[in-house]
Amino acid sequence: MSKSSAQYSHYPQHHPHDHGRVLHRRPAAPAAVTAIPLPAADDAYTIVHAGKQVRFGPVVFWIVVGTVVLLGLWSAATATYFAFRDDVLTRLIARQAEMQYAYEDRIAELRAKVDRATSRQLLDQEQFDQKLDQIMKRQTALESRATALGAMPDVTGSIPRSAPQRGDASQATPKPSPISDTVIFVAPPDREARLETRAPTVAAPPTSQFARNHGFDNVLARLTNSLDQVERRQMATLNAVEESMDSRMRRMRGVVSDLGLNLAGLEAAVPRSAMGGPFVPVKLTANAGPFEKQLYRINTTRAEMDRLNRTLALVPYRKPVIGEVEFTSGFGVRSDPFLGRPAMHTGLDFRAASGDPVRVTANGKVVSAGWSGGYGRMVEVDHGNGLSTRYGHLSEINVRVGEIVKIGQVVGLVGSTGRSTGPHLHYETRIEGEAVDPQKFLRAGVRLSAG
Repeated sequence: MSKSSAQYSHYPQHHPHDHGRVLHRRPAAPAAVTAIPLPAADDAYTIVHAGKQVRFGPVVFWIVVGTVVLLGLWSAATATYFAFRDDVLTRLIARQAEMQYAYEDRIAELRAKVDRATSRQLLDQEQFDQKLDQIMKRQTALESRATALGAMPDVTGSIPRSAPQRGDASQATPKPSPISDTVIFVAPPDREARLETRAPTVAAPPTSQFARNHGFDNVLARLTNSLDQVERRQMATLNAVEESMDSRMRRMRGVVSDLGLNLAGLEAAVPRSAMGGPFVPVKLTANAGPFEKQLYRINTTRAEMDRLNRTLALVPYRKPVIGEVEFTSGFGVRSDPFLGRPAMHTGLDFRAASGDPVRVTANGKVVSAGWSGGYGRMVEVDHGNGLSTRYGHLSEINVRVGEIVKIGQVVGLVGSTGRSTGPHLHYETRIEGEAVDPQKFLRAGVRLSAG
């Protein structure tokens, strides 16, 4: 292809005289595409093929050239792709697999974090439930302890009574026994209130509800501190009761020893009450705590104290008359009120008004009830183990021989019968028939009432 202003033809020339004859054309040479250059001013391109000429401008030419180049580049790229397709695919698959693995690793990491958080929550919830269960069990144990303390009788009288409010008859202090306020121990009205647990009611949330913040921990800590205070108060009360019981036991044994009495003989003289049942030994459980062990000791001491109280119920250490003790004549040698000569006074003369009740000072059996010489009307009570008491100068006798009398029972009324200069009570205590100073027994009663 080239630019040209003339046309060249390879075809044979026709002569005018050749019209009408058959022309035999020689075989022509293969057709060739010849670009005939056009005039320069035209700046066009011509393509000749089989006698035909195609003329086109430079824009189309370059479009065609560009298309051919692009097709060549595309062919080269395609060939290159197919040549290196396996490597590209491998790299793409590896990249995709790497991205997938990274995504799966991220998911696994997040799942592990969720599992750890869930496990931590479950562990915290389990610990919370365990703490709450321990607190509930501890509160139940403290309530049972409070019940045990409240059911324990106050045999010592050591817990002080609260001051009664004015106008409150239910809280009025009980009137002391007319015989002695040292043997009838009345539990103070506030005992149960002071032994009762003051722990707040533990309102336990459902165990499925998880403590999501530290507020629950603070609540548990406050409940634990409250239960600790209750337990300390209970232990302090138990210690006070045990110390009081031990002190009273020592005093009771000391009184029997000071009076020169035989404790075994006194115990043998105690009448047996109607009791029975199979023998079941008391045993502590293997997991018994300090409270249970101390309560066991207290119960053992209380049983021993009950036995001693029943024994001392036969010892006449109480007052036979109501009110303050005032003696008009003591035990021992004195001037006889009728003869004015020295004489042995075998008892105590208590100042009292005529008709005042005279009460027996210990359990026993009436062995004499009637007129008895200088005693006038007299009642004698046998308390067993050689102990006996006499009540003389009575104006009236309210018991009969053989009658069983109890502490504080009225046996007669104060009078002035027999050798008497005025209304009073002549009171004697005897051991094996021998008169002994009643004040010795009365001082023993004061000692027992101490503390």
